[in-house]
Amino acid sequence: MNRYLKLGIILLVASCGGGGGGTPPRNLDNACALVRERPAYLQAMRASERRWGVPIHVQMAAIHQESKFVGNARTPHQYALGIIPIGRQSSAFGYSQALDGTWEEYLKETGRGRARRDNIRDATDFMGWYMHNSTRRLGIPPGDAQSHYLAYHEGRTGFARASYRQKPWLMTVAANVGARSEVYRQQLASCRR
Repeated sequence: MNRYLKLGIILLVASCGGGGGGTPPRNLDNACALVRERPAYLQAMRASERRWGVPIHVQMAAIHQESKFVGNARTPHQYALGIIPIGRQSSAFGYSQALDGTWEEYLKETGRGRARRDNIRDATDFMGWYMHNSTRRLGIPPGDAQSHYLAYHEGRTGFARASYRQKPWLMTVAANVGARSEVYRQQLASCRR
């Protein structure tokens, strides 16, 4: 076999190994279609639900808002004078758009030093961990996707101070997350039958 053919095969195999991290599922509006296309997503969210008590539909709605299920999602670049790149808006990365500092806290607290933000299993575990702690510290019910999203976006301190009340756009986004969560809940209940 010539070396160009070998190289081509290696590149082809390597490009398939990411588990869809850069490509979202085709139908993000239908929870049943989403989990049929990506059963590993449902397995990951079930594991997180068992460990942290955060319902699958709440996790799904938050991931939809944060990354649209793109595993290697990043925030946009910022530009000085409209043309000179000066870095990204934040360190948020992956399915859950976890910030570097919060991700480090998660790794330290859970002992999951090899976890990666672009791995759906790790990202859902992170999200479950974060929301579980929000339930413990702030009293947010596990199924309250809207409040969990506000605490996720603003941080627990910001949520406790109600900083989101000064951001009407964020209140709208959080309401949409809550509504999507309810749609996903109903869809998941119907596709399990």
